[in-house]
Amino acid sequence: MSACRLKALLGDYPVTAALKQGSISSDAVVLEFADIRPPSSGFKRVVRGLEFDVAELAITTFLMAKAAGKPYQLLPAVVIGRLQHSFLVHNSARGPLAPEDLPGRRVGVRSYSVTTGMWLRGILADEHGVDCDRINWVTFEEAHVAEFRDPPNVERAPQGKDVIGMLLAGEIDAAVVGDGKPADPRIRALIPDPEAAARAWRARTGAIQINHMVAVKDSVPDAVAAEVARLLEASIKAAGSPDLNPYGIEANRRNLEVAIDYVYRQRLIPKRYAAEELFR
Repeated sequence: MSACRLKALLGDYPVTAALKQGSISSDAVVLEFADIRPPSSGFKRVVRGLEFDVAELAITTFLMAKAAGKPYQLLPAVVIGRLQHSFLVHNSARGPLAPEDLPGRRVGVRSYSVTTGMWLRGILADEHGVDCDRINWVTFEEAHVAEFRDPPNVERAPQGKDVIGMLLAGEIDAAVVGDGKPADPRIRALIPDPEAAARAWRARTGAIQINHMVAVKDSVPDAVAAEVARLLEASIKAAGSPDLNPYGIEANRRNLEVAIDYVYRQRLIPKRYAAEELFR
């Protein structure tokens, strides 16, 4: 019997290297990887065009897509997990700025529903008592999920603007930089001692902040989906099973519970899902 061929969207990470380079493979399943870089630029094609049988998705995008009835379920593989505290920055040349100062200010973020922004809003609310509905969010893209509408405290940046340029020009007061802080010495983390704050958050919550997991289309047969899951698990283990890339439902239960809670509290989804509802 010939192998089942699946169209796949999956980025290049240490935990996907063995799978994408072919050292881990299957006689039953062949993953045909789309050349889309970064993979996040293909997320709209996943949740709008339903193009892919297997796809990496940001956890916020996945939860919003599920709420909108898109035909995907999770596989319990984290391909990007990190702690986000250092990704909220400000322009130190304009003077000091604390998290508690943000209500009434303008904060740039790629899109309102981007996962790094979701985590940082939760951190601001829980760790600093910030009412994020009082922040004016300046965005540059619409949400991946077409059905979502930005809340009233969100505005679109003028065409041609970029988040770092606006931050340095003083057009926004802070920014979420999901790709990392630029080298410019004026741009500094807004949360004091972000590494220590991240460790404290993890100790308090018992969770990591998931960025991207892997989803499979409902039309993929269960046995094929299980084989894809096996390949992902083997690839993660081949990378040394990093601390921020846990595999398995139980290994990710607490991580997902915290993510679901944050996404729900920010009104990005209409209900708190149980972790089991996300999987096949």
